[in-house]
Amino acid sequence: MLLSSTTFNASAREFVMSYDGFYDRLKVVNKGDFQYARVNFYISDIGSNERCAIKSGTILTENNEYPLNYTEQAQLLLPFDKQLDTDKAVIVIEPQNPMHDCQLKLQIEANELDGLVFSKQSLFTVHTELETLLNDLSGFFVSKLMWFLLPEQKGVVVTFNKPMQFTEQNVHCEQQVCYFAVADDWQADNHKLAEITDVVKITPWISK
Repeated sequence: MLLSSTTFNASAREFVMSYDGFYDRLKVVNKGDFQYARVNFYISDIGSNERCAIKSGTILTENNEYPLNYTEQAQLLLPFDKQLDTDKAVIVIEPQNPMHDCQLKLQIEANELDGLVFSKQSLFTVHTELETLLNDLSGFFVSKLMWFLLPEQKGVVVTFNKPMQFTEQNVHCEQQVCYFAVADDWQADNHKLAEITDVVKITPWISK
């Protein structure tokens, strides 16, 4: 799910983002009791939505410089660091292709699932965590005073590493992506549906 995006100057070889926006969102995750749900940060091309490969990255403060960790999928692996927030750190990224028109994507997802059995019960757990994190990130004003503006989470979208099909009701698949409409009675169903090693990630299924 795309929560927000920032467009950068495609003509520049480097672009800069303030660390405080990342810190505020990481703080929400760290305050909650989330075993699987995370907010992850990616750099992608605006036109194609494909990853903007990163050539180099740095975290800068007035007095210090730190290497930026990232993946081949252009995911930023940022530390949760109060001092970086206090020091007004900025993140400087140089894309491999300076002509890419890139954007920052903040995505709620679960992609660290080692040890989990892929069942309706586990999908109910992950669904609940993702929904809670989505509400927490929406902030007090929206969730408490303007609740009707919140997106409705119908279930979860599971991306697999191969095409999948399921016979269960409330599940439909499009090649490697399957949509699970999570129901309350799934909480007690621990029947194994697939191998957890086939799962790439789980994201919220937003119906509006």
